[in-house]
Amino acid sequence: MAIIETEATLHEAHRDNHTHRDVNGGWLRPAVFGAMDGLVSNLALMTGVAGGSVSHQTIIITGLAGLAAGAFSMAAGEYTSVASQRELVEAELDVERRELRKHPKDEERELAALYEARGVDPELAREVAQQLSRDPEQALEIHAREELGIDPGDLPSPTVAAVSSFGSFALGALLPVLPYLLGATALWPALLLALIGLFACGAIVAKVTARSWWFSGLRQLALGGAAAGVTYVLGSLFGTAVG
Repeated sequence: MAIIETEATLHEAHRDNHTHRDVNGGWLRPAVFGAMDGLVSNLALMTGVAGGSVSHQTIIITGLAGLAAGAFSMAAGEYTSVASQRELVEAELDVERRELRKHPKDEERELAALYEARGVDPELAREVAQQLSRDPEQALEIHAREELGIDPGDLPSPTVAAVSSFGSFALGALLPVLPYLLGATALWPALLLALIGLFACGAIVAKVTARSWWFSGLRQLALGGAAAGVTYVLGSLFGTAVG
């Protein structure tokens, strides 16, 4: 067993073993959701159409249309959602900024009370609140963290969310179409490539979660495969009824 001999080594050991994953979700959530949604939705769409015994040209057009429509829809939805969330947060920050300007002492006492509630001695809590309140921007940041649970300097970007969603959805949706674009005329190559992609995406997601790569991959494979199977059956039934 290795023995930590110096204080410097202790700090290095703590630093190396105390890193955290990116959990703020600025780009990860829309990118992961976009890729999964692109794969599952376009695969299900194409298998549903294929179940109706249509030509492979029709399946290609359906897949490309699903890719374009889904990518733009995801981007627009993410942009609107994140922009609205950001505007709400900024409005609350403006309220807090006005309160700090109009009632600085009341806000200072409020901050001291928060620290006292967390177990800090009253005198020390008042001293800390007084020192932090000297800088208005620092005071705003502290109040935002303590009262609203947000970091004013790390708000999600609507543009980043939209671009991430668009690109990842398009990439995911392209997989089931790709074999047809390369000359395939049967469904099974597209299905095989899409299922491999689903497993790979699930395994990659496990890199930023506590799940094992095989569990995450198999879970996504099962969900995507089930969606494709159901839509294929429905397509076959509808195709027979319409025909």
